[in-house]
Amino acid sequence: MRETTVGIGSGAENVTEFGTSDMVLNIGPQHPSTHGVLRLKLVLDGERIVAAEPVIGYMHRGAEKLFEARDYRQIIMLANRHDWLSAFANELGVVLSVERMLGMEVPERAVWARTLLAELNRVLNHLMFLGSYPLELGGITPVFYAFESRETLQHVMEEASGGRMHYMFNRVGGLKEDLPAGWLGRVRAAVAQVRSQMHRIDDLVLGNEIFRGRTAGVGVLAPELVHAYGVSGPIARASGVDFDLRRDEPYLAYGELGDVLRVAVREEGDCLARFECLLEQTHNSLDLADACLDRLAGLPPGPVNQRLPKVLKAPEGHTYTWTENPLGVNGYYLVSRGDKTPWRLKLRSASYNNIQALTELLPGTLVADMVAILGSMFFVVGDIDK
Repeated sequence: MRETTVGIGSGAENVTEFGTSDMVLNIGPQHPSTHGVLRLKLVLDGERIVAAEPVIGYMHRGAEKLFEARDYRQIIMLANRHDWLSAFANELGVVLSVERMLGMEVPERAVWARTLLAELNRVLNHLMFLGSYPLELGGITPVFYAFESRETLQHVMEEASGGRMHYMFNRVGGLKEDLPAGWLGRVRAAVAQVRSQMHRIDDLVLGNEIFRGRTAGVGVLAPELVHAYGVSGPIARASGVDFDLRRDEPYLAYGELGDVLRVAVREEGDCLARFECLLEQTHNSLDLADACLDRLAGLPPGPVNQRLPKVLKAPEGHTYTWTENPLGVNGYYLVSRGDKTPWRLKLRSASYNNIQALTELLPGTLVADMVAILGSMFFVVGDIDK
């Protein structure tokens, strides 16, 4: 603190001026606003953020090194856990990589079933954030509606796979087993029920003036920063970066769903735009699920997997497989030396890149807006620390 005397006019009044210094504030690693063990190191000038540094690694479990000590069947179990809200999509990238190395064709019924399950998993992921984000801003009701819809879809996912969150339903060459009798009809009913309930989030959240006041124009992420940091998924598309692997580099059955697939894009790049992209994408995923159900209903009975040798070895070589996971681009770089375990399996997770943009996004904003900005980045801490 410094004290100075200031002369005002011709009077002899003395005014004491107090100097200030920046304050370092830790948000986390255990904090109700951080979605888990993420630490934000903030430098504050009063109520305004001067600098921000995401400090990660508190959950690091060494997944990439564990991949190297497991065979290709066991890797699936590890892979579906880094983003625990997108387990099916995580599994998918691994099996697609190995299938590409083997030059393996997957049965058509398995391709369409995988696409259906991937979109159901996308809806489950998005519903979590559509409910939890308003909760962080003070609105408790949407999270109950979101979890009610999640339970509806969780039930059919669990019926097919046997797993509630970590499905373990993908296999190299297809799926673990055929879908249960009558399951497609139950999925159609579940999708219709969730669609009929989505208006509650549309009206209750987007129509709320407090929510819009807390999010519109807040935390604007420029397209240049999206490219610089490798941000992807709904966060990137909310800033006008129109990129979606399902459309731009189709995999599974997405190449045949071009008339149904709609990529949600906004130009504003603020918290509200990110929420709107997530909500619109959820609606479209329900439409894609219906299209997959229509196609599966018209396919003749047949296998959903390929017969594999007792010991599965990928040939020597390398490949990179990326998929449009619910939170963004997820990639696996597989290097094989012809063994039953990978020599290297590098994971490129969406949340890891997305969260780095906070170093540019938070400075200049108020502490009160930090929670709104952080929540709108839609990340899973396990996906950051992988």
